[in-house]
Amino acid sequence: EHVHLGCLCLGDDRTAIAGAVAKAQAAQVDVLVTLGGASVGDHDLVQSTLLGCGMTLDFWRIAMRPGKPLMVGDLDGVTVLGLPGNPVSSLVCALLFLEPLTRKLAHLPPRSRLVDARLAATLPANDRRQDYIRARLTLEADGSLVAHPFPRQDSSMVSIFAQSDGLIVRRPGAPEAASGEACSVFRLRDPA
Repeated sequence: EHVHLGCLCLGDDRTAIAGAVAKAQAAQVDVLVTLGGASVGDHDLVQSTLLGCGMTLDFWRIAMRPGKPLMVGDLDGVTVLGLPGNPVSSLVCALLFLEPLTRKLAHLPPRSRLVDARLAATLPANDRRQDYIRARLTLEADGSLVAHPFPRQDSSMVSIFAQSDGLIVRRPGAPEAASGEACSVFRLRDPA
């Protein structure tokens, strides 16, 4: 099988977006990935244009942080994955949703990224969203991992993501977690 990847950088222009969608359909792509423009602001034209092109919206907005404005749909048999425009949100969603999708399409086995660790700091109770908290990982002498959450988690802070070895997974409604408690970590890379 052949894999064709293409990337177009488009402005806030419905005609250009619709043209790019038509081009992707003509190329018979399996997956159409968009980046940004899927919300409902004046310049967020991707979702409405795709709907106008015949996309069926499966879901939009999910209860996770970062990454809430994720969009998934179907356009005549083409899977549409609309990643958020915020860089950190987009990276997290790409790892959680796009990587497994492309591995499946490529007939590759799933990649297991979840590992067990201990918290190096107390985390407050969680709200209704599932959180992916950027953290640095250290390896103890006994081989166990310790997750050190960064104090600032603003999703616009790409530099914190770049320094992260993993994402601490906090379930919706999780109670406060004390330092030393067990946690699940979505591993980005091995600890330094």
